[in-house]
Amino acid sequence: MKKILQHLFEHKTLSQQQAKEVMLNIAKGVYNDTEITAFITVFLMRSITIEELQGFRDGLLELAVPVDLNGYDVIDIVGTGGDGKNTFNISTLACFIVAGAGKKVAKHGNYGATSVSGASNVMEFLGYKFKNHSDQLKKEIEETNFCFLHAPLFHPALKAVAQIRKNIGFRTFFNMLGPMVNPANPQYQLVGVYNLEMARIYNYLLQQAGNPFTIIHGLDGYDEISLTNDTKVITQKGEKVLSAEELGKRTVSASDIAGGISVEDAANTFLQILKGKGTWAQNAVVLANAAMALQCTGGYNDYDEAYNAAVESLEGGKAYQKLQKLISLQ
Repeated sequence: MKKILQHLFEHKTLSQQQAKEVMLNIAKGVYNDTEITAFITVFLMRSITIEELQGFRDGLLELAVPVDLNGYDVIDIVGTGGDGKNTFNISTLACFIVAGAGKKVAKHGNYGATSVSGASNVMEFLGYKFKNHSDQLKKEIEETNFCFLHAPLFHPALKAVAQIRKNIGFRTFFNMLGPMVNPANPQYQLVGVYNLEMARIYNYLLQQAGNPFTIIHGLDGYDEISLTNDTKVITQKGEKVLSAEELGKRTVSASDIAGGISVEDAANTFLQILKGKGTWAQNAVVLANAAMALQCTGGYNDYDEAYNAAVESLEGGKAYQKLQKLISLQ
């Protein structure tokens, strides 16, 4: 690691192969916590290159526990996190709405590194048991249209750095990697990013992958459709900026979508919304993200049709039924 750090301290970048080797060594426990912290800190002080990100991704995927979901076309709805906004669990709620609308979801998630409650925190609190056995995950996807992949169970390197990331408390390049290393290899992806530079990088990488994708960025810094401002939307067909009114019928304020101060708070908000008891603003934001995900799957003529399907899933109780069934299978 000393040579690598010296190389980086001289303002040089890593090749894709070098980055891959570092990630493999992190997973194998070759480096101590101080070395890893120093390495991560470099990327807090400068932008990551596409080659470096590809190398880190390759290293994670090489060691990942494989997941076989029986050939189902699944979607993942995931934000990079690290936007510092501490919203409630919008992406995970959108997943259940999408599942309630009949699409299959393999959600890749982790504990919150920079927010009070990440997807894994809420799922665990609600009674979901993390697992990495394909047979159990397949049963969940077949019976509920949803399964949850807790990242550290599938990626040794993410397990190795979990405490370090928590101690640092800032977003790191590991936030950027999460959406790229879903072990279920989803057919469709809705990815939220916290800045336009990341949007450009993801656009390049997802174009290469060749599957349908949608990248979203709230122009006031959210890694999701927040409805607090306009949203940049990028697909393989091009990019556009859509207003809050176009996406969610209204604009909301930041305080409307704030998360709580504990995991219990977050879980209570999650259940209230899924039971159809959320505020107008909370519902609007979740429905907009779910609608964008549904549209990404290609099964709808336009966004409005996808939005109506999302409304039916939430207000008709289908989304909540999927969660209840999922928890009953644990």
